[in-house]
Amino acid sequence: MKSNTSYHFGQIEFRSYVKILCFLSATILISIASMNYLVDPYLIHQWDSPLIQRLRPPKERLSPWGKTYAIAAYKPSVLYLGSSRTELGLPTGSHLFTGQKVFNGAISGASIADAIIMAKHASRVSQLDTVIWGIDYPSFSNTVGNTEFDRELIAGRGNYFLYRFILDVKRTFAIDMTRDSIAALLGSLDPICRSSLAFNGQRDSACMNKIIEMQGGIRQAIKTETRNFANATPSIGEALRPFSFSIKKLCTQQAKIRLYINPTHALTLSALYWNNKWDSMETWLHSLASIVDNARQSGCNVRLFDFSGFNSITTDAILWVNEADTMRYYWEASHYRDNVGAMILERMFNSSDSIPDDFGIELNSEMLPAHLRKMRLDRDQYHRQHLIETQLVQTLVTAQDRE
Repeated sequence: MKSNTSYHFGQIEFRSYVKILCFLSATILISIASMNYLVDPYLIHQWDSPLIQRLRPPKERLSPWGKTYAIAAYKPSVLYLGSSRTELGLPTGSHLFTGQKVFNGAISGASIADAIIMAKHASRVSQLDTVIWGIDYPSFSNTVGNTEFDRELIAGRGNYFLYRFILDVKRTFAIDMTRDSIAALLGSLDPICRSSLAFNGQRDSACMNKIIEMQGGIRQAIKTETRNFANATPSIGEALRPFSFSIKKLCTQQAKIRLYINPTHALTLSALYWNNKWDSMETWLHSLASIVDNARQSGCNVRLFDFSGFNSITTDAILWVNEADTMRYYWEASHYRDNVGAMILERMFNSSDSIPDDFGIELNSEMLPAHLRKMRLDRDQYHRQHLIETQLVQTLVTAQDRE
C-alpha cells in the first residue's frame, strides 16, 4: 500500500515538473519572440517607423523581407526593379516623379527571376503606374539570386498583413535574430549606415563606403567586381520566357515599363570580350529587343534603353590612371553612383540636354545591328587607347583561367 502511494505521489510530482518546465519554456520562447518582434533588428516589418532611421551594419540582412513589407504598406505607383546596381544607383528623390510614390524595390544579388517575383508581389499590393527595371547580362538567370528572398513573402489572396504577421512571428524564433536583437539593445550592432528603407528602398552610400573598405579598398573592389562579371554564367535561355511573360502581365495592368541595361564600367564588358562571352551577350540583346518589339506591337507601353558599352560615362578613369582616391561615376567596376542614376532617369523620361549625347540609346530590333557594330568599334578603340585598363582586364581573365 505504501509503495503504491509513493508511486502515485511520484507520478503527480513528475507531472508537476513537466508542467512547470513547459510553462517556463513557453514563457522564455514567447519572451524571446516578443523581444525580436519589437526590436526587429532586420526591419522585416517596418515602414515609416523610427526604427528605419537606426544606424546598422553595412550588410543588410533579410532585405527582401523588409522591402516586400514596405511595398505593401507604402503602395508605390513608381517601382524600381533590379539588382544592387539599381538599388544603389537609381535615386528615389527624382524631380521627374514629383507627387508620386516612388520605391526602389531592387535587392542586392537579385537575379532576373528575383526581380520578376518582386514585380508580381508589387502588382498585387499596389496599382503600378511606372516600372523602371534595370537588367544586365550576368544577372539574367532564372535561378534564385538573393537566397534570403523567400517566395513565401509574395502576396497572394487574402489579408497580406495578417499573413505577414504569421511569417514574421515564425522568423522571430531564429537564433540569429535573437543574437542581433540583443546586440541592438546593447548598442553593439556596428552602426555604420541606415537601412535602404530610410531612402524609399535606395541603398545608403555610407554602406557602400564601408563595404569597399572591407573588400580591401577601391582597387581591390574593382578587380573583384570585374572578375565576377567575367565569371558570370547566366541561364539566359531559361529566363527569357518568364521575363517576357512578366512584361506582358505588367502591360495588362496598364503600367508603363522602362527597361534599361545597367551602365557597368567599360572594364566589365571588356572582361566579357576577353573571356569569350561577347557573342553570347549580343545574342541576349537581340532577344531583349525582340521581346520588347513584340510587346509594343501588342499595345504595351514598354521601351528598352542601353546605357552600357563604351561611352563618356562608362569609360570613367580608374584609379590606376587618374591617381585619385575615388572615381567620378562609379564606386568600382560594377556599381555606378546615383549621379549616373539621375542621368539614366533623365534620358528615359526627359531627354535632358545636360546628359552626354553618347550615354543611353533606345533599342529595337531594326536598329540593333548598327548599334552592335558601333559597340564593337568602340570596344576595339577602347582597347587601343586604354592600354592600362586593357592590360588589367587581360591579367584578371588570364589569372582566373589558371585558378
